[in-house]
Amino acid sequence: MIKTPEQIALEKQRERLTKRFHKACADYGLIADGDHILIGLSGGKDSLLLTELLGRRAQIYVPRFKVTALHVRVRERDYHTDLSYLQSFCDEAKVPLLVRDVEISSPRNESHSSPCFLCSWFRRKELFNVAQEIGCNKIAFGHHRDDIAQTLLMNLIFQGAFATMPPMLQMDKMPLQLIRPLCLIDEADIISYAAMRSYRKQTKLCPFEHVSSREKVKTLLDQIKALNPEALDSIYGALTNIKTDYLPNCKL
Repeated sequence: MIKTPEQIALEKQRERLTKRFHKACADYGLIADGDHILIGLSGGKDSLLLTELLGRRAQIYVPRFKVTALHVRVRERDYHTDLSYLQSFCDEAKVPLLVRDVEISSPRNESHSSPCFLCSWFRRKELFNVAQEIGCNKIAFGHHRDDIAQTLLMNLIFQGAFATMPPMLQMDKMPLQLIRPLCLIDEADIISYAAMRSYRKQTKLCPFEHVSSREKVKTLLDQIKALNPEALDSIYGALTNIKTDYLPNCKL
């Protein structure tokens, strides 16, 4: 059967993403024999791709590991994902899906914290709870290379710290590791693949999506990439090439 140009393009893009995914898993030791990995499935393009790639990888014999996806809904946040679509997507990827509802329990805390922080905090807390409940030893997030660069810029600008999200993080107070298998993949490649695969978008987006500090830093990063198309390579490389010297004649 002759493949269409669209099918050929899809296969090439899938192969490109899969290679970057496998490289991240190998370079950072993200997956080991006997793992049970819980995927944080928000329903966005990044977590959908993560579910697809981990589901496919789990079908390969070595290493042997299990994956489960968890979709957490926050009652106070007015944005929604089509659960029937998530279920059919997970069925296709051969990944079991769990759905949990949580609520922001302290309105007084909400008045002192950003809505994005609270939403993220309660959703992540539920991920930790469910992971331990069903015996997972790792939680996988769909953060890509742009997310890592954005977090670095946010920490530099707002915290005065040269820090970002690592590919793997061992939690101090619980026997869990956080992994980011998409850490070597550019967001532009995910957007392209999501369009080719016809990933379905959320039925109602977060009302704070375009007013957060991260969204503003994302715009800043886009401007940096326009200035230098290789900016992501430079930023990512800087994370493993930190220099402590300085120019002694510079006025501070």
